[in-house]
Amino acid sequence: MNKNDRKTFEPIDQEEKDLMESIEHDEWQPVKNFDLERKKAIEAARNTLKKDKRINLRLSQKDYHQIQIKAIEEGIPYQTLISSIVHKYLNGSLTHRS
Repeated sequence: MNKNDRKTFEPIDQEEKDLMESIEHDEWQPVKNFDLERKKAIEAARNTLKKDKRINLRLSQKDYHQIQIKAIEEGIPYQTLISSIVHKYLNGSLTHRS
């Protein structure tokens, strides 16, 4: 990516901006064993996405109905929506609407 490409792609935050600049300055080096690193990354992704624990959760009737409505609007099961909300909250990507 050269500096002219940046005009069409703006970084979303400082971290992304720093990454883009480090790529432009050729600060990245290839890994020594690409296949091993690839396998490790795939395994980490699978473990992150694996849903192997169940929980019981009590909600007020109002919240339960609202989550069902939101899930229908999103076209996903309500359990998946709840799981997504928890995941986003824990990763800091859930933002408050004002």
